[in-house]
Amino acid sequence: MTYVVTTPSFSGPMALLLELISRHEMDVLDVLLAPIIDDFVGVLRDESRELPMEELSEFVLIASILLEMKSRTLLPGRDASEPDEEFIGWEERDVLLARLLELRTYASLADAFVSLMERAARSFPRVRGVDDGFVVAPPDLLAGVTPARVALAYLRGIEERPSPSVRLHHVTVDAVTVAETVMVLAERLPGSGRTSFRDLTTGLASRIEVIVTFLALLELCKLGKVSLGQGATFGDVSIEWIGDEDVLSEEAIDAYEG
Repeated sequence: MTYVVTTPSFSGPMALLLELISRHEMDVLDVLLAPIIDDFVGVLRDESRELPMEELSEFVLIASILLEMKSRTLLPGRDASEPDEEFIGWEERDVLLARLLELRTYASLADAFVSLMERAARSFPRVRGVDDGFVVAPPDLLAGVTPARVALAYLRGIEERPSPSVRLHHVTVDAVTVAETVMVLAERLPGSGRTSFRDLTTGLASRIEVIVTFLALLELCKLGKVSLGQGATFGDVSIEWIGDEDVLSEEAIDAYEG
């Protein structure tokens, strides 16, 4: 059973009222919601009448929908005004903004002129001129210039200049490559058993030789000829030959430049 409401403009079930308003057969502004709510609250306070839960929930739902519809109608929204009305006054606003920018420009220029005038006020003009009899003679640019000096300058200008060169006699280049070191290690490691990288590089004199040896060991490990291990962090690297006894050829490895 739907809750029945009575208003000056409508009398009947509340669901029918919502249906009529939804079909635009009745204006929601003509319906006074306050008396309907007051009557319903009065019914709730009446202890002699008990409304079922379905009727209570239906009333709350319909009343909420009617309240939202009436609020949307009363409050102006973005679609309530015409598009032309939204742009009324924009031209006047643009003119005011342009004038404001001009005034700011004039104000900044005025501040700049004030700063220039303050700096000029701290200077004093010279009131006395040059003494009588003082003659300023320009220097003679051709003083001391002779035809012989001109010819000598011309010869210096046209003579062929030596090409710049960089002298590299003091630079030493270690002629050691990864490929050669791989061949040496392939002949040395099969008969050495398990050894360490420290023992392997003990007799090396330069740092580049140590680096090339390490790269050669990595190359042998990639080829599956040696196994590398390190028991602890920053510990010695153990090396063991696990490949065949045959000697590697240069075509079997990558040729790196040391």
